[in-house]
Amino acid sequence: MSEEPEKVAIRKAAPEKPKETRLICKSCNANEKIALQKLQDHGIRDPKAISTIMGNIRQESTFVPEVCEGGSRTGYHGCRSGGFGLIQWTSENRFRGLGQHARKIGGDPSTIQTQLSYLLEEEDWRMIEDRMMKPGKTIDDYMRLARKWIRWGHHGARTAYAYDYLKRITVAEANA
Repeated sequence: MSEEPEKVAIRKAAPEKPKETRLICKSCNANEKIALQKLQDHGIRDPKAISTIMGNIRQESTFVPEVCEGGSRTGYHGCRSGGFGLIQWTSENRFRGLGQHARKIGGDPSTIQTQLSYLLEEEDWRMIEDRMMKPGKTIDDYMRLARKWIRWGHHGARTAYAYDYLKRITVAEANA
């Protein structure tokens, strides 16, 4: 009777999970961190693009979602004129669009989560989204796109804010 060779189980090592690059901002406030996360989750990866978007939000609302133009914190239903929210949606179509979006998703139009969701679904954003998601531009390039999206007339400090975010945002790697 011949002996069969002893079978040895070969265990393959699990492949190492790829590292995922994420941008973080330790010095950002809670709403800024929520926006940073949401923009990345949406596929925006270029730090200059994200810094530009965040610089514009800071100029428009200082990341206070319930702010009505002029600074009063009235919430969506209390804002009767002017812009409202993170990017100061001013035209009737854009303002009402936020309310309709909130109803569609079961959200509150005065919260940062609902407004960021609307921001990334809004038709005006969709006009520039593919170019904002394409890396390699300068902040000035992204700022020209943002002007078409937000339709700002007064530049203010938005570019300075974008450069400030670019300094504050760092890359962190985590296992995916």
